[in-house]
Amino acid sequence: MRLGITDAVKHLLIINVVMFIGTMAIGNGQLFYDWFAFYFPKNPMFQPWQILTHMFMHGDTSHLFFNMLMLYLTGVFVESVLGMRKFLLLYFTSGFGALLLTFVVNYFQFTFAFNDLLAAGFSENQIFEVLNSGVLRYNLQWESVLSEKGLKHLVVNYSTPMVGASGAIMGVLAVLGLLIPNREVFLIFPPIRLKIKYLVVGMIGSDFISALLTGTPLLGHSNTAYWAHVGGAITGALIFFYWKRKDINKTRWN
Repeated sequence: MRLGITDAVKHLLIINVVMFIGTMAIGNGQLFYDWFAFYFPKNPMFQPWQILTHMFMHGDTSHLFFNMLMLYLTGVFVESVLGMRKFLLLYFTSGFGALLLTFVVNYFQFTFAFNDLLAAGFSENQIFEVLNSGVLRYNLQWESVLSEKGLKHLVVNYSTPMVGASGAIMGVLAVLGLLIPNREVFLIFPPIRLKIKYLVVGMIGSDFISALLTGTPLLGHSNTAYWAHVGGAITGALIFFYWKRKDINKTRWN
């Protein structure tokens, strides 16, 4: 694979690092989250620009480091094949696809739990008052109506912002696996050589299993947005197959 950094990857790395430095340096580490992380649309913290800006936000140094490392390792080759404009279209569309799938899942989870509380006699204003206060004053009453999972879906989906470039990067990873499926890479852990297609299927498959069945990580951290990874990978693959079908790959945009 090409070792020199490409233009789009370079600028994405710079923007992500600058945003992280700004997050840490300004507003006690919270101001940038309030402005740029993606909040559930029913949350008063939500703003339309967060649909884009959340892709440049990261939770901590390790989150940033591993996402940027993955962007470099996958993005340089994919951009060198597709060209800068098509790569950026792939990157951002995959990020939007990741967000869309995550939002759809969270919306239905939230709505089912919310409607259960309404059916139990809680008013809409009462529920939002509790959610917005951050203090679960009705926690015991809610637990009598909702399961532990339902309560978690209601509170976490409403109050936890979504950040990170991983959804967009998973779209790039999926395209890498489609471009050079039989190219071998050497893994550090476990120390084995593995074809890229098996690596991609393993990573995306583990996220799908975690999202759909276990809710716990097979790979990664417990707060991983599994559906975002799956959504980004699916979107990236669909874009690639669309380009392939239209034979767009024969023409570089830049």
